[in-house]
Amino acid sequence: MIGRLSGVLVDKNPLHLLVDCNGVGYEVSVPMSTFYNLPAPGEKITLLTHMVVREDAQLLYGFGSAQERELFRELIKISGVGARTALSILSGMSVADLAQAVSLQEVGRLTRIPGIGKKTGERLLLELKGKLGADLGPGAVAPNDNADVLNALLALGYSEKEGLLALKQVPAGSSVSDGIRHALKALSKA
Repeated sequence: MIGRLSGVLVDKNPLHLLVDCNGVGYEVSVPMSTFYNLPAPGEKITLLTHMVVREDAQLLYGFGSAQERELFRELIKISGVGARTALSILSGMSVADLAQAVSLQEVGRLTRIPGIGKKTGERLLLELKGKLGADLGPGAVAPNDNADVLNALLALGYSEKEGLLALKQVPAGSSVSDGIRHALKALSKA
């Protein structure tokens, strides 16, 4: 089993890389979250990997962090979720965002990811419940208030990414109305 690759990045295209490790070129599929953090071709790179051996192929998946790899491994254990769907999920949401969606049981956030329908989203919420840490980080509002503040920001036309970044500026224990006010202030400064 190949658990880690360290070498020179030869080529990168969205979701696919070619990494030269002492003369051997490995094709690696990566989520967009890892792809965005890659250096330019010709530079050294280290990826944590997960190898899938099938009857017709040997596939290598790479990740920039141990959390992404662990989440990938949890996702592919779920019935109906293969490696391609798991990469799509990791490309559409960060590990923290998915943990938050699972803890708040927000199927709507999952169904925004291409390839995830309502039934698959509900299955993901059910299977992942209790398996992902729901730590929202310092300065986050309480989970129920957090969902209300985020929904308000989405209704106002902000993207989910903008809303989640703004939530980090909301003091802990804020009411929903105060949370919205603090989030809007943070968004106006950005």
